[in-house]
Amino acid sequence: MADVSKQNWDVIVVGGGNAALCAAITAAEEGAKVLVLERAPEDERGGNSTYTEGLMRFVYNGADDIRALAPHLTDKEMESSDFGSYTEEQFFDDMARITQNRTDPDLCELLVKGSNPGLHWLVAHGIKFEPQFGRQAFNIDGKFKFWGGATMAAWSGGPGLVDGLYKAAAKAGVTVAYDAWVKDLVQDEGVSTGVTVRLNGVTHTLGARAVILACGGFEANTEWRGRYLGKGWDLAKVRGSRFNTGDGLAMALRAGAQPRGHWSGAHAVGWERYASDFGDYALTNDYERDSYPFSIIINNDGKRFLDEGADFRNYTYAKYGQIILEQPGQCAWQIYDASVLHLLRPEYRTKHVTKVIANTIEELVAQMDGVNQEQLLKTIKDYNAAVKTDVPFNPNIKDGRGADGLPVPRSNWANPIVKAPFHAYAITCGITFTFGGVRISNDGEVVNTNHEVMPGLFAAGEMVGGLFYFNYPGATGLTSGMVFGRIAGRSASKYAKAKQ
Repeated sequence: MADVSKQNWDVIVVGGGNAALCAAITAAEEGAKVLVLERAPEDERGGNSTYTEGLMRFVYNGADDIRALAPHLTDKEMESSDFGSYTEEQFFDDMARITQNRTDPDLCELLVKGSNPGLHWLVAHGIKFEPQFGRQAFNIDGKFKFWGGATMAAWSGGPGLVDGLYKAAAKAGVTVAYDAWVKDLVQDEGVSTGVTVRLNGVTHTLGARAVILACGGFEANTEWRGRYLGKGWDLAKVRGSRFNTGDGLAMALRAGAQPRGHWSGAHAVGWERYASDFGDYALTNDYERDSYPFSIIINNDGKRFLDEGADFRNYTYAKYGQIILEQPGQCAWQIYDASVLHLLRPEYRTKHVTKVIANTIEELVAQMDGVNQEQLLKTIKDYNAAVKTDVPFNPNIKDGRGADGLPVPRSNWANPIVKAPFHAYAITCGITFTFGGVRISNDGEVVNTNHEVMPGLFAAGEMVGGLFYFNYPGATGLTSGMVFGRIAGRSASKYAKAKQ
């Protein structure tokens, strides 16, 4: 590769994940000379995108839309699947409901309307998708019924998506530099004209007609988590990249960008209690604990503290991590009986899991270190008595099988904890990404604190503020990165051309 420090560029993209690559590919397709600066070494490239399941929420109208995105599906697979549909109205409703009506209407509209064409664009660039059988649909009486609006994922998950995007970027003529730590923006009278970057231990100034910041939030910055998210957040595990330390946000704010969104909010989930401090490609999928709608979750006081069955996992998992973090010891336990063990996701059956198993409730509870055993036995007894066993259990729908009269309600998928063997899994909080970002225009331009567009500066991905508040509809993050990455790439290329 030629020495990137001795060249001028039309567009520099800071970051190396899904949003950054979608921006880079789009800008290159529009005729721009594009450089991607990825802070991580090549074997850790991809930011948080590599740590995901590759699942993407998008609008579709039925089985034909699914077949168009996954033409390899067999007739048997199509016949045994009820894909339903996911309309624009449903996507809008989910975004409004989950964010307590705070999501920015314009950004939300761009996200929703750009989701379906965006997936087709990815397919055209060699990304393969497959339905999430067994994760987003369960086989009931020979039929998979998909639920929760998140149906398709990239083959081989996040790593497959990232590898495919890097191949597409290379084909489009995008240049990539690894171990490229961008330290600041270069500006001339408020106009972004490049970046300063440390390459191979040497700091360089690289010129560009436009800069796109797509380098993530601040979830891997312990000090910032404590500062912005609040007490205890410095103790959370980081699910993804160790390089997402808020550098892009810091340089944008120094240049006058306007902060926007839920800076005290984050996507955080129930996670393996003794997971590594940062994401680990080999183990991250083993650390997920997302089958909790079929469990009861208890804290060290031996009490339930949330409604495990309030909604489909897609609509609750991203907010439950914070609630777990607030419990004594920043931890909790998921408890299952044998009747639902077959529904647990594969990660529960790996060796990288903290669990206890017993043939009686008393034996199980005795093994759960740090838990108030007397209270837990009472909690389970009261819960079992409250379950509405006359309502049929169905994991593919909100079945209304709840438990009445408890201190903490239980809405769906309640099963008495009565059938041996019994399993308990130790969990803590794993943070995925932060919600706070910068204000952008509908064209992806960064806006300053004087409510003016900042010439030559664009943003995408986790850096976009104003989309997510309090919670998050599962699988929307990669879709958002793709949609706003494409917008930023198109706008940056257009701006660069006008500066030639």
